[in-house]
Amino acid sequence: MPSIKDKKNRRTKDRFKAVLPVRVRGTDASGTSFEVLAHTLDLTPTGARLGAIRLDVKVPETLTIFYHQRKKEFTVVWTRLLAGTHEYQVGLLAVAQEKEPWGLSLACSGKDALTKASAVSGA
Repeated sequence: MPSIKDKKNRRTKDRFKAVLPVRVRGTDASGTSFEVLAHTLDLTPTGARLGAIRLDVKVPETLTIFYHQRKKEFTVVWTRLLAGTHEYQVGLLAVAQEKEPWGLSLACSGKDALTKASAVSGA
């Protein structure tokens, strides 16, 4: 059985905190198409964690994320309902790998990525 430490070390890419406004298009758990506004909580070169999702989406649904002039498809790899709310966090993995999918260099330190993300999003 893997230890808790082993579970934490599953991640192959560093996560960078970045709150970016995004538009999310997909199909919810009941099969209804939707398009909503949400935001990222953190990013990796191959994925993202979304917040402010008020719909139940299932693994392995494909969602289309729009950020500025970028359009990218992601697969839902996990969802978590936040206790006491109707809001989900959603873990995403990019369908196609790109060097800089968000238009940001995520190879820099977390603080630099956050600063660049804030500048790009106009926050």
